[in-house]
Amino acid sequence: MNYILFDGPSRNNLLPFTFTRPVADIRVGILTIREKWEKFLGCTTTTITEDYLSNKYPMVEMDENVMINASFLPNMELVEIIKNLKQNQAVFEDEDVIAFFSTETQEEVNFDSYEAIEFNSDVIKIEHTWDIFSKNGEALQEDFNLITKGRDSQPLPETVHCINAKNIFIEEGAKVEIAVLNASKGPIYIGKDAEIMEACSIRGPFALCENAIVKMGAKIYGPTTVGPYSTVGGEVNNSVIFGYSNKGHDGYLGSSVLGEWCNLGADTNNSNLKNNYAQVRIWDYNTESFAKTGLQFCGLMMGDHSKCGINTMFNTGTVVGVSANIFGSGFPRNFVPSFSWGGNKGFTTYLTKKAFEVAKIVMARKNIEFTEQDAAILTHVFEDTKTFRRD
Repeated sequence: MNYILFDGPSRNNLLPFTFTRPVADIRVGILTIREKWEKFLGCTTTTITEDYLSNKYPMVEMDENVMINASFLPNMELVEIIKNLKQNQAVFEDEDVIAFFSTETQEEVNFDSYEAIEFNSDVIKIEHTWDIFSKNGEALQEDFNLITKGRDSQPLPETVHCINAKNIFIEEGAKVEIAVLNASKGPIYIGKDAEIMEACSIRGPFALCENAIVKMGAKIYGPTTVGPYSTVGGEVNNSVIFGYSNKGHDGYLGSSVLGEWCNLGADTNNSNLKNNYAQVRIWDYNTESFAKTGLQFCGLMMGDHSKCGINTMFNTGTVVGVSANIFGSGFPRNFVPSFSWGGNKGFTTYLTKKAFEVAKIVMARKNIEFTEQDAAILTHVFEDTKTFRRD
């Protein structure tokens, strides 16, 4: 069977992260949503997403296909139902479509003609940006069980002080010395060729993905995920970093999500709790206004390729778009549009020519090419978000 992951109605709720990727390529837990589905299904998947993303994330359609809403994370019960779908069958959670059978000849899908299969069991659903960190602990535990089942961890070094060592898994090539790992509240996963430097204190649930680094003396509270080829230091609490991003210095990051190719300058701090302990409101791209999250703790949402200078201060519930460059004293406003350049004293437009020059240099440091596809995607984002920028 050919499986295709589609963005679904939550796509705009997941901006700015879905400006530059399909919903399926959001990282939550240890793996991306796509990687989870592919492990469960035992095959590769393709994507239905926005037209401007489709060259980089193409769809492969065959005579018979099963379409899966990428906002839903897989579990064994759900996957078994989806694997056994027949023509004119669809899986629903209440009114939300989870998956349905389709054929290449279908020009449109009328669910009134489908046999509805209700899925009433627990399932993790990523509908809003803040779900990425608030549901990260549950997703991390599920991924840990999936990845480590039937496998043996590399031995723990003698210099590492561990609590609940059976809940710690170290992949081949990973390095960890003179650290404290406390897995009593959740698992700790250390990916292939990753490194935890000396004097780090880490509380699970925690995932350090392939080739990622935790710098000396870092304090990390779970549930936290550090994506592949990322670097973290200082203090981190309940945050998700997608990959290829740096928070390499002292400063606090809490209840936050960073996309790829982000960089936080030394002593950058964010607030994740309002002084009056009120519910946090955050920018909503659908309504173009601030919306309630239902959360008391909510920090920084930063899109791909965005960066900030030293001593940057982010207020509670700040959203930073794609390719923004923030610097200077004081708090920038709680919504920084994509391709903004400046800070508390005001912003100008960060032109694509300059942004692309930086992206090429940054990505080359990780031996990854900034392609014409990448440039086309960012150009689309630049044009699509220009109404938010005020020069």
